[in-house]
Amino acid sequence: MADVLAIEDLHKHFGSGPHAVRANAGVTMRVGAGEVVGLLGHNGAGKTTLVNQVVGLLCPTSGSIRLDGVDAVANPALARRLTNVQAQANVPITGRTPLTAIDLVGRIRGGRPRQTRRRAEELIDALDLGEWARTPAQKISGGVARLTAFAMCAVVPGRLVILDEPTSGLDPLQAEVFVDAVRDAAGQGRTVLMSSHIMAEVDRLCDSVTIIKDGRTVESGRLEELRHLRASRITCVLPPEQSPPPGRHRWSWWPHRERDLQRSPSKDPTRVALPQPDADGRLSVSVPTDRVPATLQQLLAAGAQEITCTPASLDEVFLQHYEAAAR
Repeated sequence: MADVLAIEDLHKHFGSGPHAVRANAGVTMRVGAGEVVGLLGHNGAGKTTLVNQVVGLLCPTSGSIRLDGVDAVANPALARRLTNVQAQANVPITGRTPLTAIDLVGRIRGGRPRQTRRRAEELIDALDLGEWARTPAQKISGGVARLTAFAMCAVVPGRLVILDEPTSGLDPLQAEVFVDAVRDAAGQGRTVLMSSHIMAEVDRLCDSVTIIKDGRTVESGRLEELRHLRASRITCVLPPEQSPPPGRHRWSWWPHRERDLQRSPSKDPTRVALPQPDADGRLSVSVPTDRVPATLQQLLAAGAQEITCTPASLDEVFLQHYEAAAR
């Protein structure tokens, strides 16, 4: 799959000397055609600075950006023609209706009048905006304005569609409509780069993610690969000891059993030391992916019930990079 967007070792500094702000300090990422990619990072991580360089609004200090094979640094005007952006703040359309605003942006983007009007009407229907299509902008809700902004971005899409916090202000029903629209765009071969703080949304929509921290790429890859490299969470209920000795509760046999197994000369190197269950016999443990099968066998051998095994969530993948810095 050819890369629609290829960024290599991108740096952007504001100012010079010891007080220079390094907004981007080594960002590398690749995005293929038809992919939906999540761009994650805390506020101030450098995501907006990165986007502004992709569309030619800022010139990098060093590094390269290629957009559909074009050097976006040397040809910023062409980069803008190849890219559509839905900014975090809605474009003001006071004095217009959603339909006329979408149609106008399509014509500005070079669409033919008849085709642009038809596409605007299709987006109005797809985004369930028909009730407000001809309502003056000053009378529409924030959610309708947000979906209108997405339609303005998608009416004549370029090779790369950039969405910055696109579901901010949407209610759950509107968010569902948005998800369908993004999938439709990707299905038509458009590449989508989406910046969001809503992990469930990224997890649901994106094929891969790039995590930026302090201006650097700290993680990049397909979601299933990133989860595979992380620990899984196993929970279960352990059977109680039927007749515990005086002074011991019904699950106090477990740590003694674990200690004996850990000291055994024939100890399995893939075996995980399991913690004490709670007062109801429930146990929860984080297990490296390569040790999940052996751990499940341990628990089954101990008579565990109600066993669940859940891969690492995107939240856990993301927070790992920030919790380490906080400690």
